Amino acid sequence: MKPGLVSVTFRQLSPESIVDLCVKSGLQTVEWGGDVHVPPGDAGAASRVGEMTREAGLSITAYGSYYRLAVPDGAPFREILSSAVALGAPAIRVWAGNRGSADADEASRKAVADDALRCADLAAERGISICYEFHGGTLTDTTESALALLAETEHPFVRSLWQPPHGLSLEECLASLRCIMPRLHHVHVFHWWPDHAYRHALADGRERWEAYVAELNAASKDADLLLEFVRGDDPLLLEEDARTLADILAGSRFE
Repeated sequence: MKPGLVSVTFRQLSPESIVDLCVKSGLQTVEWGGDVHVPPGDAGAASRVGEMTREAGLSITAYGSYYRLAVPDGAPFREILSSAVALGAPAIRVWAGNRGSADADEASRKAVADDALRCADLAAERGISICYEFHGGTLTDTTESALALLAETEHPFVRSLWQPPHGLSLEECLASLRCIMPRLHHVHVFHWWPDHAYRHALADGRERWEAYVAELNAASKDADLLLEFVRGDDPLLLEEDARTLADILAGSRFE
């Protein structure tokens, strides 16, 4: 498991600054965002960012696209795939539509699943996986709905991200992680409580994250852990959260 950063945490910074910040903070990998840092369809920019990342000794966990499955708006998936290839990303984050599970009918669920399989086939030709963002307002807004979507899209190149569902107990979050574990690609790390309006230092959620990492270790799951959206979007606070994450990972190796 490598500690890293989701680059959209600092949309205001250049890719060069993101790389420098990761190195300074002792992070090892990046999920590069497709809205600002690596725009879809610009293979030259993607190639430059990928090369810069690797030259700094960092790896790339994924290309964080904003492609919404079965939604016609936005960049075509082929443009996103071309950027992921140029970047050297092993996976592409995609969003499971634009409706929450409570509002999605059978036809809209099928459309999302069909598009996911189409995209996975295209990505598989380049050895790249697609990974569902685990997020509200999509078909992964609950663990149950995410599992149903994963079951509907059985494919060797379809995976899922995971992040702690807001407002749930530790036991409920651990149960969610266990459910997603077989298809898990990587994890977004933060401590928001009780919801996204309240961002806290990762140290305040240390007990929870120690439990999540222990669960990953128990399953022998080598999933990268990427910090996302620090307090106040302040780069100066990243080092603190990065130290906490490094301590959690170091401690887990001796259990």
